[in-house]
Amino acid sequence: MKIDAVHILPTNNTPEVLLNPDGYIKIKGRAIDESRAKYSDPILVWIDSYLLNPANITEVTIALEYLNSYNSIILASILRKLAQVSLQSKNLVVKWYIEEDDDDLLERGEYTSASLKIPIEFIMTDQIRDHF
Repeated sequence: MKIDAVHILPTNNTPEVLLNPDGYIKIKGRAIDESRAKYSDPILVWIDSYLLNPANITEVTIALEYLNSYNSIILASILRKLAQVSLQSKNLVVKWYIEEDDDDLLERGEYTSASLKIPIEFIMTDQIRDHF
């Protein structure tokens, strides 16, 4: 059963999210909303369906201007679920774009990578809005 692509438009507090069953997942913008069900539950439900028949390569692109502590937990939940791709002998590639002066976001990303045991490629950029 093929699942549909999903495009969640950004708000001032939530990121733009593209979920493509061909193996492309992109998260871009600001993640500061505190109401989990509003945008993250549909993402997690989609990922559950995707994991039933994931692409050979799942590429996750993250380009966040801001990520608060609450949304760090949500992002970790998303990545934890996607790590199951590797258990199916498929490849997970995570590319995380971070503005060059954002040491806090880099530390959060490195912590997430270490705690979930997921390799993440951190790409430093001078303008986060240019990527996606």
